[in-house]
Formats: sequence, C-alpha cells, structure tokens
Amino acid sequence: DQQRSNLDSLVRREQHLAEQYQKNKPLMFIGNAYQKTHPQKAIAPGHRDADATVVSPMLLGCADGVSQIEEYGLDASELPRELLDCCEEQAMSLLVPDQAGKISGMYKGPIPLMREAFENTESLGSTTVCLSVLDNSTRIHGKLHPMMAIISIGDCELMVLRQSMSNGRLQYETVFNTEMQRIGGNCQCPLQVCRVDGRIDASFDERMTIEVIERGSAVHMSFAMQGDLVVIGSDGVFDNLFKDEVVAIINQMIPRPSTPGEKFRPLNKAFMGEVARYIVEACHMKTKADLRTGKYPDTPIGKGGKRDDTCCVVGEVVEWTEMDCMYWEGVQRRRRMKELVTCGGADTSELDIAGSL
Repeated sequence: DQQRSNLDSLVRREQHLAEQYQKNKPLMFIGNAYQKTHPQKAIAPGHRDADATVVSPMLLGCADGVSQIEEYGLDASELPRELLDCCEEQAMSLLVPDQAGKISGMYKGPIPLMREAFENTESLGSTTVCLSVLDNSTRIHGKLHPMMAIISIGDCELMVLRQSMSNGRLQYETVFNTEMQRIGGNCQCPLQVCRVDGRIDASFDERMTIEVIERGSAVHMSFAMQGDLVVIGSDGVFDNLFKDEVVAIINQMIPRPSTPGEKFRPLNKAFMGEVARYIVEACHMKTKADLRTGKYPDTPIGKGGKRDDTCCVVGEVVEWTEMDCMYWEGVQRRRRMKELVTCGGADTSELDIAGSL
C-alpha cells in the first residue's frame, strides 16, 4: 500500500511538471526592490547607501558596495550601480526573445556576461554581487525549457521558491538557494569585484578582478517555471534573517489559491515592492532587544544581527508574451536612439530614419 501511494504521488508530481512545461513558452521576470540603510548606520556623518538593485525582464540582482573604501575618498555606491546597469544592458541585448520566442544566440553564459559588464565600467570601488539571469535558449528533447543562470560573488544571497501542496494548501517552499562566499568564513571579508587606484593599492591589476569573476564566481543552473519566486538580498538580509523566516514572510504576505489548477495570476509589481520592504524592515527589527526581556533575537551571525545597508529584490517568473516583445523592442529602439543622439555626429537623415521606426 505504501509503495502504491509513493508511486501515485510520483506520477502526480511528474504530471504536474509536464503540465507546467507543456506550453514551452519563453519566460520573463517581473518584480520590485526595496533598500534602506539601518537607522543607526544612516546617522554616521557622510554615510551613503552603497547597495544597488536591478529588476528587468531577463535579470534580477543586487550588489552591495564596500563602505570602507569611503575612508579613501571614494564613493562606495558608484561601482555597484554602474556594474548592475552594465549587466542589465548586456542581458537586454542578448536575452530578450524575438516574436518567434528565440534569442540572438550570442549569450555565452553568466560569467562572460559579468566579465563584459565589468569591463564596460569605469568607476572605482569594491562590491559583492548576485544575479539571476533568465535564459530562454535551453532545449531538452527539442522543447524549450527556460533556465535561471545564477551567479554570485561574495555574500549576497538568492533563494528560489516554488509552490507545492502542504496541509491541503499551496505553500511556497525553497527549491534552491546560494551560499555566501566569505574568505575564511569572516563576515567582514567577502569575495569582491573591485577596481581601485593608488590610494588603496598601488600594485592593483584589473586582471585579478577578471580572474575573480572567471574562477571565483559561484554559478548554478535552476529550472524556471511560471510562478517561481526569486528573492535576492544583500548580507544585511541573510545575516539577520534565517531562510525559513524569509519563506514564512512570503507565505504570510502572498496568499495563493487553496487548490492547484486554478488560473495563474501574476503578482502586482507594487505589491512585490511591499514584500521586499517588509523583509528589510524585519531585518532591522532583529537588531533590537525585546522590551520585556532585554534579550536580542537570534540571527544567522548571532544574537542581535548586524546594522547594515539592506536591500532586497522580489521577482516572479511569468510568461513572456508578444505584447512584452513589442514593448521591449520599443524600449531598445529608444535606447539606441538616445545613444545615437548623445554620442554626437548623428546627421539629420539618421535621426529621421530612427524616428520613423
């Protein structure tokens, strides 16, 4: 009887997966982000929030700039922002499907994407970074199976959550998560992407950063399914919240139908921003002592956690539609038009042609 029950469960699970994949349609991300410096850190003279986030159809991510470099007169927020901007530009140029659902074929994986993005930056600084890249090129037995390519350098972390039946209800459960990369396990020494000058290291060679990207990146692949949630956070999130606490917040704030098979409805973008904000505020609450007992809450790095810049991205995997394709083709045209105008040398005929597209 137990074996029959196990077999029936397995068959149902395989059927569920087949139903999820049967459309074989390209997928995309929708999402939102929230970031806030811990109030006790924000009051420090001259402090700048060095976190940055990116939310776009083919890319979710966060970067956490190393604030200590500001002691040398550098802006710790510049490299994280510029790096994510360049990563987004790479992702949108290489990974946006055309109206037939196909991508350009030039995408070579998350490490080349990160390397080229870094090579296109100019800012000085140092940052950790974690990205989820949606790849709609993978085919299994001739059918499209979108994948998430996840790349992490340092101590930002990522979780992929998927719904499954639990106690008669659909609940989110963790199906994948990254681990922090810290040198010797020291929470103050994460692996980093950096570019510095003689104020910090007169012998700095940018080739060492390229080596960190190519050899030090933690890279993973995960199946992408419609309805999957991706949560990405700086160490300010995952040093203060246990992963099961993050899952509990998601299940508390995102109610889903009580039975499988109901029509999928994407989450509202603004609402996902509220979920990200709630996670950040929960992180900051972990640094406060209980008013009755005077004791600090438990966190992954010990009681009371860490007062830090804190950012969180919450994204959902949804179907890429023809309307999305037309919209983002328009966005790309406007970007190219802007570059043509701002770089100089554009003649009137070029502008007329671009405007007529």
